[in-house]
Amino acid sequence: MATILALNGPNLNLLGQREPHIYGSDSLDDINARCKALCAAAGHEFTCLQSNAEADFIDRLHEAHVDGTAFMLVNFGGFTHTSVAIRDAILAVEIPFIEVHLSNLYAREEFRQHSYFADIAIGSIVGLGAQGYELALQVAFKRLES
Repeated sequence: MATILALNGPNLNLLGQREPHIYGSDSLDDINARCKALCAAAGHEFTCLQSNAEADFIDRLHEAHVDGTAFMLVNFGGFTHTSVAIRDAILAVEIPFIEVHLSNLYAREEFRQHSYFADIAIGSIVGLGAQGYELALQVAFKRLES
């Protein structure tokens, strides 16, 4: 059994209410419940953190380095385009991850089209809504098997 950690950034606590035409109608609790069920069915543990504070992610990444976290799904929201500090923490802990975004970043404002994490991620899933998390888990399960 492996532990998979999902990290969700600023304003994702408002999913289901915030701009549903962009982010969909699923709440973050809905997404996390589905991820937890998928992980349990595959024999893995699912943990998650949502925060609006950059320091919380850095601290949680440091914890993940020593708590046995084997894989991560990350959606750092607005920090995707701004946080060198979170990038440095991810590089330091060396835990494989998939970047997930509900909306298609490349069909949005120019500033959203750059990610500080895409080049160090195993891959990125963008624009597929909440289903992107489930698809990322399928990849994580395969990676953990090998």
